[in-house]
Amino acid sequence: MISNMRLTHLAGKIVLAVMALIIMLPIGTTLRTNASPDAASSDEQAQGSVAKQSAYNERRYVQYLSEFEGEARPKQEIVLEAADFSRTEGDGFEKLEQFEGMDGTSLMTGESGTVEWSVQIAEEGLYNLSLLYYPVEGKSSAIERSLTIDGERPFREAAFLQFDRIWSNQKEELVRDNQGNELRPKQIEKPRWSEKLFRDSDGYENEPFLFYLSQGTHTIALESTREPMVIKQLKIFQQTTPLSYEDRVKQYDADGVKPTTGKLITIEGEASTAKSSPTLYPLSERSSAAVYPYSASKIKINTIGGYNWRLPGQWIEWEVDVPETGLYKIAFKSQQNYVRGIYSTRRMTIDGEVPFKEMEKVAFRYKGGYRMDVMGGDEPYLYSLEKGKHTIRMEVSLGEFAPLIREVEESLYNLNDMYRKILMITGTKPDEFRDYQLDKKIDNLLEVFGTESERLKRISKQLVALSGQSSDQEALLKTMALQLDEMIDKPESVSKRLSAYKTNTGGLGTWVQQARQQPLEFDSIYIASPDKKFPKKGMSFFSKMKHEASTFMHSFFTDYNQIGNVTDKADQRSVTVWIGSGRDQANTIKAMIDETFTSSTGINVNLKLVNMGTLLPATLAGQGPDVAMQIENDIPVNYAMRNASVDLTQFADFNEVKDRFRSSALVPYSYQSGVYALPETQTFNMLFYRKDVLEELELDVPKTWDDVSNLLAVLSKNHMQFGLPVVAQAAVQGQNIPPNSMYATLLYQNGGQFYRNDGKESDLDSRIGIETFKQWTEFYTDYKLEREYDFANRFRTGQMPIGIADYTTYNQLSVFAPEIRGMWGFAPVPGTVKKDGAIDRTVPSGGSGVVMLNAAEDKDAAWEFMKWWTSETTQTTFGREMEGLMGAAARYPTANIKALDSLPWPVADYENLKEQFESVKGVPEVPGGYFTGRHLFNAFYKSVVGAVEARESIMDYVQYMHDEIRTKRKEFGLPQ
Repeated sequence: MISNMRLTHLAGKIVLAVMALIIMLPIGTTLRTNASPDAASSDEQAQGSVAKQSAYNERRYVQYLSEFEGEARPKQEIVLEAADFSRTEGDGFEKLEQFEGMDGTSLMTGESGTVEWSVQIAEEGLYNLSLLYYPVEGKSSAIERSLTIDGERPFREAAFLQFDRIWSNQKEELVRDNQGNELRPKQIEKPRWSEKLFRDSDGYENEPFLFYLSQGTHTIALESTREPMVIKQLKIFQQTTPLSYEDRVKQYDADGVKPTTGKLITIEGEASTAKSSPTLYPLSERSSAAVYPYSASKIKINTIGGYNWRLPGQWIEWEVDVPETGLYKIAFKSQQNYVRGIYSTRRMTIDGEVPFKEMEKVAFRYKGGYRMDVMGGDEPYLYSLEKGKHTIRMEVSLGEFAPLIREVEESLYNLNDMYRKILMITGTKPDEFRDYQLDKKIDNLLEVFGTESERLKRISKQLVALSGQSSDQEALLKTMALQLDEMIDKPESVSKRLSAYKTNTGGLGTWVQQARQQPLEFDSIYIASPDKKFPKKGMSFFSKMKHEASTFMHSFFTDYNQIGNVTDKADQRSVTVWIGSGRDQANTIKAMIDETFTSSTGINVNLKLVNMGTLLPATLAGQGPDVAMQIENDIPVNYAMRNASVDLTQFADFNEVKDRFRSSALVPYSYQSGVYALPETQTFNMLFYRKDVLEELELDVPKTWDDVSNLLAVLSKNHMQFGLPVVAQAAVQGQNIPPNSMYATLLYQNGGQFYRNDGKESDLDSRIGIETFKQWTEFYTDYKLEREYDFANRFRTGQMPIGIADYTTYNQLSVFAPEIRGMWGFAPVPGTVKKDGAIDRTVPSGGSGVVMLNAAEDKDAAWEFMKWWTSETTQTTFGREMEGLMGAAARYPTANIKALDSLPWPVADYENLKEQFESVKGVPEVPGGYFTGRHLFNAFYKSVVGAVEARESIMDYVQYMHDEIRTKRKEFGLPQ
C-alpha cells in the first residue's frame, strides 16, 4: 500500500508537470468559431492550415492564363447569333427584327437574367471573345455582364465585363448666359451598334482576355448585372496584333503612299463627336493663355478631359476631314500636370484600328502647363490617311504600369489578409511586453512578408525605370518593404509595429487607387503634313505674363458667387435661390434651370453659391433669399416657429406634390398642421459586410439583434469589430446634433417614440425609451464597441468586416476600395423580433430639404421652382448629371421615390436598398428638440465612459429635454 505521504508527493509532481505544460503552450491562440452552439472548439480551428479559403478569393486572369500558357491560338472564327440562344433564365428577353438598322434578328437583354448559347469548337486553344451590341436606354451607367463557360466563371475579372454607352454634346453650338459666359454643354446618349472585345474593366490587362476552349461542345452564358442592352452577335476569334512602326513604314513604301505637303488640320478638343462617359464633357480652362478660345474674364469652353478623363477604358473620339490622301504627322496640345512619378497613357486608334504597335501605349509625361506633344517626338511618326472623314479615338490605358499596379493590389490583399490573422491573436492594442510568437502561430507569416517585400522592391525599381525619376509613387512601396524586412528580422516586434503596419497598408490602398488614375487634358489636335510646323501661340513667357496681369485686373469686377443668367428687370418674375454645395453642382442646376424651368415658366432664377451659415443672419437682416436649397433637417421647423418659413400646405396642389416622397421624408419638416419644406435627399442606414471574411469565420449575415449578439462573440474572440453608427460630437461648435441613428433604430423597432403629447414632452423617459437606451449602451459597455472610427478604412482592411453605416457609404467604397470589389455587399439592418414572429427593421432617416422663406415676394413663383426642383424628371436628371460629373462616388440620394428608381444601381444591391426603404421612419422636429440629440449624446458618454447606470443617466438628461421644450413652447406662445 502506498503511503499518504508518497501520494501527496506524487500529486505534487503531477500538478507541477501540468503547470509547466500550460506555460509552454502558445499564447493567444487564434479563435475561429461558429456562432452556433455546436461550433468546433477553438483549439481545432486555431491553425491557419485548416482555415478554409474564401470562395471570393477566386483565381485571377494572370493565374488562369499561366495555366494555359503555350496553348494554340487557332485562326478559326465562330459567330453565334444572339437570337439562337439555347437557354434563358429570368425576364426581359425579347427577339427584335431589323433593330436600329441591323439586319436579321437581335436579342434584347434586361437588367437581370441569364442567356446561354451552345457552341461547337473544332480546334482547342485560346480564343478572344467580342460582342456586337446596342446600348438601349437605361439608367445612364455602363452596362455590366458576368461571363460563365460551361457553368463556371473562368476567372474573377470575368464577373465584371463592361460595355460602354456612347455620349455626345446635346447641341453642336455652345450656349451663353446673359453675362457672356459659355455654358457647359449637356451630355446626351447617342447610341449606335458597337463591337466590344471582352477586356479587363479595371485596366490591369492591356490585351483583350483570352479564353481556353477545348475541342467539343461548350456553353457560354452572360448574366445581366446592370443595365439593359440589345445583342446581335457573340464572336469567338483571334484578335490581330498591330504591326510595329518600322514594319508599317515598309508597308507605306510597298503601297506607294507619299507624304503630303502644306496641310494643317486643327481639331478643337472640346469638339469631340463621341465619348464613353458623360463625365467627359468639355471644360473651361482659365489658367492658361495657350488655349483656344481664350478669355481672361469670361468662361470659355475650350478644352476636354482633365481629371475627369482618368479611369482605364474611358475614351473620347474626334472626327477629322482629311483633304488629301497621303502621310501625315499628329500632335496634341495637352496638359498633364496631375500626376508625378508615373505618366498618363493613352491607346490611339484611327477608324477603330491601332495604326501601329507603338500607339497602344502613348505616354504623356508630367509637365506644368500646356505643351505640344508630337507623336514620335523629334522624328514624328507618319500616319497613312485616305481623303475623307476619319475617327480618332484616344482611350485611357494603364500601359506599362498595368502589371505593376495589379501586383501592388495583390500584395495589398495579401498583407491585409495577414493583418486580419495577426489581429485575431493580438487584438487592436497588443501588449508591447508580450511575445505572441506570431511567426509560429500563423502559417507562412514570414514567408508572405518576405515575398511581398521582394515584390514591392522590384516594383519600385521598375517604376523608376519607367518614369525616369524617383518620386513619392515609389517612396511608399519602399517604406512598406522596409517595414516588412524589419518584421522578418525581428518577428517578436510584429505586434509592436501593428499600428504602423496598418497605416502603411492603408497608404498602399490609396496608392493603388491613385496610380490607376491617368488624367490628361487636351486643347487641340493637329494633323499636319511632314513639312508643316505646329502652332505654339500662347505658350511663350510673355503670353503667360500678360495672362496673369489680365486675370488679376478682371478679378476686381467679377462676381464669382453669381451663377449663370442674372435678371434685374422689375417687370419680370424672378426667384432668388441660395445653394451651399459646390460650384459644379451649382453650374449643373443653373444649366437645368435655364433649359427646362425658365424656358417653360418664364420665371427667372438668380442662383447664388453661398456659405449657408449666413442664411440666418441674412434672413434677420432682410437680405435672405426666396428659396434655400440643400438645408439641414432642423432648419425649416426652427424657422417656422419664428414665422420665417412658409407653410407649403397653403398651395392648392401640395397634396399632389407630397406624394412624390415617402411620408417619412416629410416628418422633419412638419410642424403643428403645416409642412415647411420639401425633401431633396433622404438617407438611412444599411448593414455593410465583407463576404470573404464572414465566410472565413463561417458566419451568416445577421437578421436580428440576437444574431448580432452571437456574431459579436465570434468577432470579439477573433479581435475583430462590429461597426455601429459613430457617436460623435458636432463638427462645428453650436451645430445641431441629430439623435444618434442607432438609438433611433432600436427605439423605433421597440415601438417607441421621441416625443409625446403632440411634442410637448420627451418620451425618452418612458419604459421603452429607458430600456432602449440601456440596450444601446450595452453594446459599448459589454462588447467594448468603438464609438468613433473610420468605417471605410477598417472595412477595407477587414478589421471591421461588418457594420451599420449610411447607405451612401456604398458609393465611397465602390471607388475607394477597388481591391475588394465583389467581396462585399450590403443588406437591411438587423431587426427586432415581434410577438408574431415578424422582424421589425425600422431605421430613421436623415437628409436635406428645400425651404421657402417668408420674405419671398413672389411666393407662387418660388413654389413653382420648388415643384420643378423636386420633380421626378429634374431629380433624375440632376442625379445622373452628378454621377456623370464626378463619377459613382457622387451618386445622388434623392428623396423622390420614382427618381431613386431611375438611378444606376446594380440590380441586386438596389433590391436590398428598396427593401430597407420600406421600413424607414422620420425623426420629428419640435420646439427645443435640438436638446434631444445633444443630451442623448451627453447621457451616452455619462453612462459608457462615466460608468453611471443607464437608467439614472438617461433620466437625468431627459429632464433637461423637458425643461427646454417647455421653455421654447412658452417663448413661442404654444400650449403647455
